[in-house]
Amino acid sequence: MESIAQLLQKIPKYDGLPEMLQALIPIIVSSIVIFALLALAVLFMVWLERKVSAHIQDRLGPMVVGGWHGWAQTIADALKLLLKEDIVPESVDRVLFKMAPFIVFLGAFAAFVVLPFGASSFVTDLNIGILYIVAVSSLSVIGIIMAGWASNNKYSLYGSMRAAAQVISYEIPAAVAIMTVVIYVGSLSMVEIVRAQEGGFLNWFLFRNPFLFLAFIVYFIASLAEVNRTPFDLPEAESELVAGYHTEYSGMRFAFFFLAEYANMFLVSSVAATLFLGGWTAPFSILQFIPGPVVFFVKALVLIFIQMWMRWSLPRLRVDQLMYINWKVLLPISFALILGAGWMAIL
Repeated sequence: MESIAQLLQKIPKYDGLPEMLQALIPIIVSSIVIFALLALAVLFMVWLERKVSAHIQDRLGPMVVGGWHGWAQTIADALKLLLKEDIVPESVDRVLFKMAPFIVFLGAFAAFVVLPFGASSFVTDLNIGILYIVAVSSLSVIGIIMAGWASNNKYSLYGSMRAAAQVISYEIPAAVAIMTVVIYVGSLSMVEIVRAQEGGFLNWFLFRNPFLFLAFIVYFIASLAEVNRTPFDLPEAESELVAGYHTEYSGMRFAFFFLAEYANMFLVSSVAATLFLGGWTAPFSILQFIPGPVVFFVKALVLIFIQMWMRWSLPRLRVDQLMYINWKVLLPISFALILGAGWMAIL
């Protein structure tokens, strides 16, 4: 089986085009494919969250637009955002104000290049794949700071500073939890990590030993804080900061922030599924006939459902509680887990 990158190399070459442009064609094609698939996935996730929240609160959710359970409601909302007026306040820093949504959007979507959706369904298999994801996903912090500062609004600035402190803080225990798997496998390649878990669910790192199981819990909690999901949604605490760093944004620019949040939800769920839940591998040999990407997306959607379930079940934390959980609970536990995982790997 060939990867997407290898298939893209077979695109016909045109001698009339400059060599640099010919080299960019596979990148452009793969970017368009990934963007289109993720856009559809994000639209589905928005609709799903509405339905999940509605049923948790004993409501129906969208039921009219599009027929069956209001499946087209999110498409209608997306069109509404595209057609809304793009309002730019007079006192903002126009260059940074317009760049910020794209920086956040880029950080959210660029990481998907190295995610292995199946045995051959990946754009490229970098030997530093997991390091690339950690690095690229941090770009969103720069965009958030730019949005808060450029808005010339104290609520936006407070929200951006709070978000940056939260994301940077929780990246540390998340990265240390990831290292427990890297130590066990001996590779940073996402594909190699999945292949190390082949052979059924008992070979998944979630069930391999207690240290890796706890590392999954630490990573999942830290990832909730990284993507600003309840109970860690302080940067967008409406009762304090209106809408946080994107208070002054409207129309399509707001949509970029909105899509980036759901893309990040899918990203952290996909990383957790890859590192701890066997990626594209089926839990039982009898299910091997199911395509790898289908297995992968089901695992990611289960984790996304848990994130949505928690959002509509738990109250928001205070800032001091947020930092206490990170620095005095998750970080010491993650350091202990990396020592335990290293000891188990040696054995």
